[in-house]
Amino acid sequence: MSFFKTKRMKVSLLCGALLGVVCIVGALMRSGGTAGITFLFALWFNRLLMGMVIGSIPEKAERPGLILRGALIGLMVSFAFYSAAGFGDVVSFLAGIAYGVIIELVARKYEE
Repeated sequence: MSFFKTKRMKVSLLCGALLGVVCIVGALMRSGGTAGITFLFALWFNRLLMGMVIGSIPEKAERPGLILRGALIGLMVSFAFYSAAGFGDVVSFLAGIAYGVIIELVARKYEE
């Protein structure tokens, strides 16, 4: 399973997991602590999945291309959660676009 052994993949997964925690905190704050555990786990898992998708794509683009690619992947992966959650959490959807860019730029530093 060399797929998960690259530095890029490990960093992308770690970034996704950490940004997922940030999303959980944000969702809890926005909901006044009433967000359900299933919703919060799905939100975290979505960010982890985003990290896996980004980590699996080798970096071949220049910086502007990476930003666009990260935003597009963030949009697509976040839309899966947004639509499954009944189109109710716009903030998490938009944050996912920014998180895609963040993960892509951090992962760039660890390309093998």
